[in-house]
Amino acid sequence: MSQPRDIPIPPDLARRYAGNSAGRAWLASLPEMIRGRMDQWQLELDLSPGALPWSGHGGIVLPVRSAGTAAALKVAFPHDEALVERHALALWNGHGAVRLLASDAGTCAMLLERLDAGRSLQTEAMDRAVEVWGGLMRDLRLVPDGRPQWREFAHVAARAEQWSDDLPADWEQLGRPFPRWLLEAALEVCQTRGAVGRRSGSDVLANTDFHFLNILARPGAPEQAGPGSFAAIDPQPMVGEAEFAVAPLLWNRIRDLPAADPAAGLLERCRDFSLAAGLDPEAARQWSIAREVDNALHYASKAGHGGDLARSLWVSSTLAGRTLDGLPAPHSLPEPGQAAGSAETVTVTAPIGGPAVTGPGPLQEPV
Repeated sequence: MSQPRDIPIPPDLARRYAGNSAGRAWLASLPEMIRGRMDQWQLELDLSPGALPWSGHGGIVLPVRSAGTAAALKVAFPHDEALVERHALALWNGHGAVRLLASDAGTCAMLLERLDAGRSLQTEAMDRAVEVWGGLMRDLRLVPDGRPQWREFAHVAARAEQWSDDLPADWEQLGRPFPRWLLEAALEVCQTRGAVGRRSGSDVLANTDFHFLNILARPGAPEQAGPGSFAAIDPQPMVGEAEFAVAPLLWNRIRDLPAADPAAGLLERCRDFSLAAGLDPEAARQWSIAREVDNALHYASKAGHGGDLARSLWVSSTLAGRTLDGLPAPHSLPEPGQAAGSAETVTVTAPIGGPAVTGPGPLQEPV
């Protein structure tokens, strides 16, 4: 078995963080951080010779053994989500989410139970995904109590208040990349669902990045396993309405929507997943509009994301009831992470009486 000093850095992770001084410093420090946690927690590397560690957008994950038991060592770049992930996992305590075994705040390192990295909800049948996601969401929806971890999380309503200022300013600065009515639909959500009066009665711990790829099977789970055989990974925790968490299900697996009427299929998916989790489908639809408009502006600000922008605009405008003209067919839209690098320009046609608006570069969204 290889030793920690021999661990290679996955090329995609190296490329992602080599573009600035903070990222390069973190990459250079990774070997020492990994060795330190291996020694501290008395871990044995369980990586086959020549194999690469797992990696996500913000960190590296190593298969290890702890006292002979399979586990996973995750070391993340110190960003906002990584700094609070361990607090959410501690509150969930393995119920609905991967179990946290140990953590080190100084290095954003966590020792986790090992899940089946080769089996996620991405490839499960949609009816199975509805059942599993709904069951896990019920487990994850904790009500705030007196434990200190709760003080670490941002509030969904505060995010909505920030969007009320930022979205119109960004929309203007980016040259009005889509019709104003869609911006106003998102702002209306922020002003109603983000109202101060909503900040207490419906507050729960919400995993805001709870999509198909971030739900893995526990080892040995049978083919027709229920929610208890799966667990959430890589949470982005916030406090607020649980319906805020539905949106990533709608901008992933778009090609699985019915070809005959994908717009109706999108609304049906929003309803099915919401009801399976005991959520309000209308609140989920509204929050998803706001989240996708925010994503659209993010992609409009970046070259090479035309496919991502198109996907965000199709999802947000369809949920708002007025699918924009001039977008690619939904089944040709890229999955998150697949569209970067395209140089295509997407032209969005405004509703009757409005001008056509050309968005920068190809169009994508965070998974």
